[in-house]
Amino acid sequence: MELLNIYEESQEDNKFYKELESNISDLIAKTLKFEIKTILSNKEDSKNAILSINSGAGGTEAQDWANMLCRMYFRYSEINNFKVEFLDKLEGDEAGIKNCTILIKGDYSYGFLKNESGVHRLVRISPFDSNKRRHTSFASVSVTPEVDENIDIEINSKDLKIDTFRAGGAGGQHLNKTDSAVRITHIPSGLVVSCQNQRSQHQNKSYAMKILSSKLYEIEVEKKKNMDNQINSSKKEISWGSQIRSYILHPYRMVKDHRTNDEIGNVDSFLDGDLNNLIESLLSKIK
Repeated sequence: MELLNIYEESQEDNKFYKELESNISDLIAKTLKFEIKTILSNKEDSKNAILSINSGAGGTEAQDWANMLCRMYFRYSEINNFKVEFLDKLEGDEAGIKNCTILIKGDYSYGFLKNESGVHRLVRISPFDSNKRRHTSFASVSVTPEVDENIDIEINSKDLKIDTFRAGGAGGQHLNKTDSAVRITHIPSGLVVSCQNQRSQHQNKSYAMKILSSKLYEIEVEKKKNMDNQINSSKKEISWGSQIRSYILHPYRMVKDHRTNDEIGNVDSFLDGDLNNLIESLLSKIK
């Protein structure tokens, strides 16, 4: 009440009024951030995020959509002062990308992005269709925490098939000259990971092993959740046709998250990385 009286009196002093209003806004923002951090209480939440995108069926249209999602997460990372880099990227045949894996470094980057895992659906007039017909495209997103080196994930070298190949696409002078890219197949699980964006075969192998460790770690976490009956029934299975979010660009413009029914009208801003409001809403509604 005393603060409210000060606030009302300060309106007569324009300079003090603006300063107090700024301080209150800053306090509200810090309080909201604190509330979100209290939600991110799992030990994995504070870790860096490894985010993978795979285009669905549909050729160029789906590959372009996968590339749009990749840009969206890069922009989100820039807005939130996260560092982001490609670990692997496979260009599309004509446009876009077939798949990519990126590392997002920053406090709680995994916690903030973990609810992005799932199938993302795009509806638009295709820029690749000369008849200007409406197309529906799908891409899947997978988010796992970066595994610390001191976390015990046992990987037997006998269970690994390691292939080297010449990196493709743009990436600097160190690419395309030697077989520096690395692909690792974990035979028991069937997981296949690759890395080609580092300067040496040794660095690519190290990052590929980190990706594999993270994915195996996530599998173990999910197994434990299944055993403890703690999987949230509202989270949909990651499979085609069970999209978590739709991005509609035609005949109207809207982003809708199907888990919470949140709707965003400013699609352009959202695709440009302005995800914070929806991400915070997901954290508060999906336990």
